[in-house]
Amino acid sequence: MEFIKKYYEVFWSAVFLIAALTLQYWIPFQGNEIVFLSLYLISYLFVGAPVWIKAFKSIQKGTIFSEFLLMGIATVGAFILGEYAEGVAVMLFYMIGEYAQGNAVRKARHSIESLINQQPDIATVERNGTLVKIHPSEVEPGEIIQVKPGAKVPLDGELLTKRASFNTAALTGESKPMTKNAGEEVWAGSVNELVPVRIKVTKEYEDSRLSDILNMVQEATLRKAPTQRFMTRFAKVYTPIVVWLATALTFLPWLFVEAYVFQDWFYRALIFLVVSCPCGLVISIPLGYFGGIGAASQNGILLKGSDYLDQLRKMKTLFLDKTGTMTEGVFEVQEIYPANGHETTDILKLAASLEKHSSHPVAKAILSFTNGKDLPEANDIQEIPGRGLKGTISQNKILVGNRKLLEENEVSVSEIDNDNPSAIVYVAADGMHIGTILISDKIKTDAEQALKELKSLGVSELIMLSGDNQQTTDAIAKQLGISQAFGGLLPDGKYDKVNKALRSGHVVGFVGDGLNDAPVITLADVGIAMGGIGSDAAIETADVVIQTDQPSKIPQAIHIAKFTHKVVWQNIGFALGIKILVMVLAAVGLATMWEAIFADVGVALIAIANAIRVQKKFSNESFTLASFFGSGKTNSVADNKPDSCCEVCS
Repeated sequence: MEFIKKYYEVFWSAVFLIAALTLQYWIPFQGNEIVFLSLYLISYLFVGAPVWIKAFKSIQKGTIFSEFLLMGIATVGAFILGEYAEGVAVMLFYMIGEYAQGNAVRKARHSIESLINQQPDIATVERNGTLVKIHPSEVEPGEIIQVKPGAKVPLDGELLTKRASFNTAALTGESKPMTKNAGEEVWAGSVNELVPVRIKVTKEYEDSRLSDILNMVQEATLRKAPTQRFMTRFAKVYTPIVVWLATALTFLPWLFVEAYVFQDWFYRALIFLVVSCPCGLVISIPLGYFGGIGAASQNGILLKGSDYLDQLRKMKTLFLDKTGTMTEGVFEVQEIYPANGHETTDILKLAASLEKHSSHPVAKAILSFTNGKDLPEANDIQEIPGRGLKGTISQNKILVGNRKLLEENEVSVSEIDNDNPSAIVYVAADGMHIGTILISDKIKTDAEQALKELKSLGVSELIMLSGDNQQTTDAIAKQLGISQAFGGLLPDGKYDKVNKALRSGHVVGFVGDGLNDAPVITLADVGIAMGGIGSDAAIETADVVIQTDQPSKIPQAIHIAKFTHKVVWQNIGFALGIKILVMVLAAVGLATMWEAIFADVGVALIAIANAIRVQKKFSNESFTLASFFGSGKTNSVADNKPDSCCEVCS
């Protein structure tokens, strides 16, 4: 019953068509024309009326030659020639194809819609000693919310509970729960796993990480790839051309054929019109790209446009930031080397006093090592991008940073003998180098394998760019198998390297995570940001956001892009090939209306099924006939009117 309610036009049209064909088998048509014509007309009206209504609406909007008009002319022509069953069958199968197309588009968009459903609409907030349930948009930053086990976190915030576990699969594509400790960030859309938690809200509702993700993915579906734009323009030119060709096929033979029979050539022209409908071809292309974007989002890769699928596929050069991108960005103090007779404790306290004003991972490592206690007060603190910090403690000028910071301030640096891939922090007081702190960073577990996969996928140049010293950068690059590495770079240095590479004409990508990476991410053909620990500026300017911070997601994104491109061009070649073949056969009288139905509806269904493979290949869902035509669950019949190819592609 649910199927009949959802597809009532198709169902009742089929019932009356079968009744007419069955009756015609037992009773002769001659002498009962009124009965049969009535049955065929009723059957036709169920499926033909919606198409003619759309044809007239399309004409009112200025588009005369639409696929609706093509099908309308072809089926009315069939009735004029007395081919009633074929006329109804063409429109019936056309509507089946339209329903399949509409459901396929909705299926491809399902992962995006499921993200939207992740946004909670209730927040439990502590106010005046009581718990109040309100919409998350009414909660202010600084307020405290409570989240029960199994419930979704409604807003971004800082965990106040000592320890808790959260499922972030909807945001990152990572099924493994994440354990958070007090003070760590919790994202809206995460599911609280085990214990009730208290969270201090840090961002407004519309600024949450989940809202950002929704905006990115929704905008991505509106941004067309070059192939999509071409096929949309192609359809607008192609459709009127085939109408005039069908007209010529009807009347021009009169000038050249001796035994010209109008009905025969008119029938051929009708077949030609049915075959030429571009709907299946045009719909399968955006459907393929929707599938690519949906598959990527399911795997924690957010693409801000389908054109970036094409850019990823063509990428030849990729610049990689080091800290937080290829490495964990979680530093620990390993060694302290005093210089010029100073004590280790003094070196650490002076460094920590300045570093507590910085959010850099190195600063956090030094503060963690000293516990941030009993530190002298620092004044006049200034952060020098790509260099470090300088300030004043007890009227002493303190420098904490890399070698270039000290050299630019004319401080002589004492060398240390250490080949470990560590971040090296130099500390100076009143123009004297007083000590060196070695801090190690761990390479991400999947980084090395990710780079090997990138090379196998055609990314021929992998280049590391870092603000760390050259020694540290070279050591990390060597471990990862990267032959080109440039250290000691300020943001403008990274910008210059990428800008120079862009002049080669190849597609150039850059992946980073920090605020200082934002200009380079914007500059690159494909800007990729690590979304988990990345700065808001980097995420905002990026074309691709990796929610899990895993380098292995970059080759996975390229795999998705290449497979999407393959499927799209398979559809173009297959659909055009079959249509042109049957058009030629129709022109010479070797094709009937049934071949035309296959060349239109059959080809469309095959192309759509092929496009759906993009999402199926990169998800755990299995393909079923029910999923192809829709679940059958609906709020109203009106909600399930078929989406036409023109509506999707316009």
